[in-house]
Amino acid sequence: MSETSSTSDNQKIWLDGEIIDKADAKISVFDHGVLYGDGIFEGIRMYSGRVFRLDEHIDRLFSSAKSILIDLPWTKEEVIEATIDTIKANNLTDGYVRLVITRGVGGLGLNPYLCPTPSMFIIAANIQLYSDESYEGGLDLITCATRRPTPASLSPQVKSLNYLNNVMAKIECIQAGVMEGIMLNEQGYVAECTGDNVFIVKKGVVYTPPVSDGSLDGITREVIFDLCESEGIELREASMTRHDVFTCDEAFLTGTAAEVIPFVKLDQRVIGDGSPGPISRQLITAFRKLANSEGTPCV
Repeated sequence: MSETSSTSDNQKIWLDGEIIDKADAKISVFDHGVLYGDGIFEGIRMYSGRVFRLDEHIDRLFSSAKSILIDLPWTKEEVIEATIDTIKANNLTDGYVRLVITRGVGGLGLNPYLCPTPSMFIIAANIQLYSDESYEGGLDLITCATRRPTPASLSPQVKSLNYLNNVMAKIECIQAGVMEGIMLNEQGYVAECTGDNVFIVKKGVVYTPPVSDGSLDGITREVIFDLCESEGIELREASMTRHDVFTCDEAFLTGTAAEVIPFVKLDQRVIGDGSPGPISRQLITAFRKLANSEGTPCV
């Protein structure tokens, strides 16, 4: 498996208003983020000294907090400043930032109102989710038996720390010898992957499941919407089955860490001619150009 991230012994972490050494970055065992997965997170990429779509990520972080009733003591501007400060403290120009907000320290019961103060930490590091060969040749996927949680239990738009559902699906992928897998919703329609959004191409048209089918409204997903418009490619949101994926002409995934990566096989069914298709390659090229040319300066 090719998923890697690199840190150093002198790595700096932003924790509740202070930038401290990695070895000193600790939270309480009574934090409800630890006890119950009660919290939220965001992953953000930086390229060539710029943070890509930073405002959109911070907006989504605050939306997640509002949805689960975490009253943040920081403004969006303060969180943006803390993110930039963390990147600068680690002397990074390219890499990945993880922002995590927990409910904070409370009692052993579920009551979130006994957690008076949320906690936030920010990690900046290098990351490579997939190998260069995977981007060139495409991924093999499976369909996971683990289903996406129903939106009636928790909105898929909340990036919750309670990620066990995705973790169990990822275990299925690893045991099958692949890096990613498609997760279905309770109705049997394609929702998303364990960490990425799903796109297919059929007769020159790009399709992706609507968020109402259980997918996260990903930031990179939205970038693909913009790129399809600027590149003159038709894009539609539509419910899709595994059959639709089996029989499409080409397919790719999107995500902050994954960026845009093709997949060429699902459950041993070869997609198209078994290699990344022209529209996938076009969008990968367009994404890389965009990601390296815009963003919030961090150096």
